[in-house]
Amino acid sequence: MRVDIWSDLVCPWCYVGKRRFEKALARFSNRDEVQIVHRSFQLNPATPRDTTSSRREMLMRKYRRSPDQVVEMDARMTQTAAAEGLEFNLEGTLTGNTFDAHQLVHLAHAHGLQDAVVERLFRAYFTEQQSLFDQQTLVELGADAGLNRDEMAAALREKRYANAVDMDIDVAHRLGVTGVPFYVINDRYGISGAQAPETFLDVLQRVAADHQSVG
Repeated sequence: MRVDIWSDLVCPWCYVGKRRFEKALARFSNRDEVQIVHRSFQLNPATPRDTTSSRREMLMRKYRRSPDQVVEMDARMTQTAAAEGLEFNLEGTLTGNTFDAHQLVHLAHAHGLQDAVVERLFRAYFTEQQSLFDQQTLVELGADAGLNRDEMAAALREKRYANAVDMDIDVAHRLGVTGVPFYVINDRYGISGAQAPETFLDVLQRVAADHQSVG
């Protein structure tokens, strides 16, 4: 069974969804047969590269919210994350273009370290308030997860995985994906949003049962 997960690395619901899916997977009897592939998606692809700006100001513009409303949104998001065992520190966080971070995730896939890199990037951004928007920081974070610094620097400099990122985004658009996280199981079953673990588990069990009945 293969699960393709489209997410953006600055999407708080994607981090929450990752934890919820992992909880479902831990209860799934066929979990050792599940292959997870992380796919690229950009919520704000028009953001200029190599620049950063206030995340809260971006949210105010995007959703036409007041400063107080955005603070309240962050407070609710922090509580939601805490319920999943995640520590979010959102005040003062910057945002930017995640294209290079997604390239790093594709490089990690080639080395069997995709989940470790995705987890490291999520934690760096949401818990540690680190940047995901400059190549030097990305190299350091990738090294934390086990990737080679020189290979990462060269891959990012040469844009080796730019086409792979673009292809993921194109597939998402053809699937009609407008928000993330988005999960596709065995190229057939789609799940939108950071659903409860029970919902994920139910779908996994139904897919497994369908596969057995066909087999």
